[in-house]
Amino acid sequence: MGALLQEVCTRAEALHIPLSIHLDLTYRCNERCVHCYLDHDDHGELSREEVFQLLDDLAEAGTLILTLSGGEPLLRPDFFAIAKRARSLRFSLKVKTNGILIGPSQAALLRDYGVHQVQMSIYSHRAEVHDGITKIRGSLARSVAAIRLLRAYGVNVAIATPLMAQNFADYPGVRALAAEMGVAVTIDPTITPKIDGDTSILRHRISTQDLQSVFRDSSLVGDVQNFSACTPVDDDVLASYPCSAGHTFCYISPYGDVFPCVQFPLPCGNIRRQSWRSIWVDSPELQRVRSIQLGDLPTCSSCVHASGCSRCPGLAYMEGNMYGPSSADCEKSLARTGVVPKAWQPNRSADLIQISLENCGR
Repeated sequence: MGALLQEVCTRAEALHIPLSIHLDLTYRCNERCVHCYLDHDDHGELSREEVFQLLDDLAEAGTLILTLSGGEPLLRPDFFAIAKRARSLRFSLKVKTNGILIGPSQAALLRDYGVHQVQMSIYSHRAEVHDGITKIRGSLARSVAAIRLLRAYGVNVAIATPLMAQNFADYPGVRALAAEMGVAVTIDPTITPKIDGDTSILRHRISTQDLQSVFRDSSLVGDVQNFSACTPVDDDVLASYPCSAGHTFCYISPYGDVFPCVQFPLPCGNIRRQSWRSIWVDSPELQRVRSIQLGDLPTCSSCVHASGCSRCPGLAYMEGNMYGPSSADCEKSLARTGVVPKAWQPNRSADLIQISLENCGR
């Protein structure tokens, strides 16, 4: 993060400005990804007029970065009208799409509106793996064709690759494909429960041993020894906030529900029943989230991983306690350092034993 953007974020946090908003326009989708956390039925999406009013309110509140996503946002016939309105309000606009509905006319509009970035999920460079995850035959070919088309129109594109059991071995191939197309790629081993709390999709998470191999890949993490080190916990760390959720960032569903983050489904209000400002400023739930510092967490604050853990308060909330540990992040800390976290409750004891033995031999 550049120094100027860091200063903007610091000031926004101090003033509780919603600097960045993730807005899902629909949960409907033309793919059926095995790990997706959404319900794809339409339960009464915000109308175009309601979205326009929300965009006006966000602009007035100081929002700079707006992400339009879904589901598949281009399934809404008014998507480009919404995108045009967002750009007229000077948002830095990001769009998350699978690209299946993008042709020359759509690519031209994304370019002409000055969309900052289009992000697509590519699960593998192999069609049988990618299409197996999306459950749509030919989806890899169509998404890659959309990326190439967008690049030809001068649109900035990024690839996101969630790692799971089905595609764990394929991330080098995805990175090679991204390099060939001239686009950035991020690799993320996080698979979250469904937004309604259903944990069945967590079976797609990669194993602790596979996490360990990812964290030892210097092409991903840089200096492996430095990356895997435990850093000291000091007063500044204990006084820090877990993440930007509820501070400078929040998530809004297609039905107007407001949450601290898409991975933090704590209901904080609904823009159909309250004004955006009253939710953002006065919501007791958001105020509670904003009050939590690392030092307030009874278990995590005294863990050896406290300063380097990627603990997600939303995942902890979905496990029953936003003040508690997130088992997925405990697992990441174990895989990263080989040191057992304070809150570790192993569900995969064979992985734990193997990693602990390897750590003893280092």
